[in-house]
Amino acid sequence: MAEVEFNGEKFQIDEDGFILDFNSWSKNWVMYVKEQEGIDELNDEHWKVINILQDYYKKNGIAPMVRVLSKLTSFKLKHIYELFPSGPGKGACKMAGLPKPTGCV
Repeated sequence: MAEVEFNGEKFQIDEDGFILDFNSWSKNWVMYVKEQEGIDELNDEHWKVINILQDYYKKNGIAPMVRVLSKLTSFKLKHIYELFPSGPGKGACKMAGLPKPTGCV
């Protein structure tokens, strides 16, 4: 288990850089991952995806499959990849503080 610090806040992460405790998620975590992902600026569409991922995870205990995420956000999958270049599983789920998805997200 590793630890990263960003803006004075510490986060425990797994070997793939995913936060270990969903409850320790904060906007500092989002800003840290944003830099790691090479995203210059977050807009309302980024936050919509992040919030929907978190809501779904809180209700279901897992990340939604990509088709479900696309339906919930009303964004085409291509657009989600434009928002999160490393994809909905790696980039968006990581930024939302979800555990690393095990299947096809």
